[in-house]
Amino acid sequence: MTYQHITVKPLAGAIGAEILGPDLAQPLAPAVLDEIHQAHLDHQVVVFRDQDLTPENHKAFSRNFGTSHINDFFPTVEGHPDIQLVAKNPEDTRNVGDVWHTDVSYVAKPPLGSMLYALEVPESGGDTMFASMYASYDALSDGMKALLGGLNAVHSAAVSFGTNATGPEMKAENKSMKFKYSEDAEQVAVHPVIRTHRETGRKGLYVNRSFTKHFEGMTAEESAPLLNYLYDHMARPEFTCRVRWQKGTLTFWDNRCTHHNALNDYQGQRRLMHRVTVLDDKEAWPALTETAA
Repeated sequence: MTYQHITVKPLAGAIGAEILGPDLAQPLAPAVLDEIHQAHLDHQVVVFRDQDLTPENHKAFSRNFGTSHINDFFPTVEGHPDIQLVAKNPEDTRNVGDVWHTDVSYVAKPPLGSMLYALEVPESGGDTMFASMYASYDALSDGMKALLGGLNAVHSAAVSFGTNATGPEMKAENKSMKFKYSEDAEQVAVHPVIRTHRETGRKGLYVNRSFTKHFEGMTAEESAPLLNYLYDHMARPEFTCRVRWQKGTLTFWDNRCTHHNALNDYQGQRRLMHRVTVLDDKEAWPALTETAA
């Protein structure tokens, strides 16, 4: 696509681009927003540098794409329940999101995307890896595509955030993040393993290490060999890009066709981010039956 109002510089062959030009703290003209939207669809992850955003600016920009998801167990910015706090202080040993995952896949109607804004970053490290679910699907054999096309998967956040959580989020390695136990985390959702993107019509793999528990109608043990193969396949380097954060960077990724991994390689340093999760207000998600995890 030829852009008239923004400059788009791809980050890697399969996924990711930097967008130059817009000041996200200001209202943007419809033509500029249309081009940002198209670049987001084309590249799946878009990065804006040197932004100076208040929480109000951050939310105002996100509302151009959808309403906000309110998370009952994630810590939030004071006075802004629709902005999640993502923090790691020098004394913390764990960070948030240090395993390949897709945000909020455990709800019946998963979100469109996430906007993460960097307020403080370490001198080095703390990058985020993103991977294209389109690219990993396209690289599968026809036989594997046919097999997966008949499968649904069960997603849940209970292990990480539920009342009997055992995941690292609820442990003491990251004292900066005050997660809350919540019944919201106990919900279970069932989604097709192969997801067709509402806007592009492209197919992608829709499973992830954090929240996918097993295939519908199978046990976790029966599901594990194929799921583990898919997780490894989806993280192949040729499907990925790397976002190097700077203060004032805002990254907007499409949760419908990407997954990501926040690298934990900056021990003894501080990293502080604000995240707004954007709902897909136009998505008519298939009414699949919820199943016990």
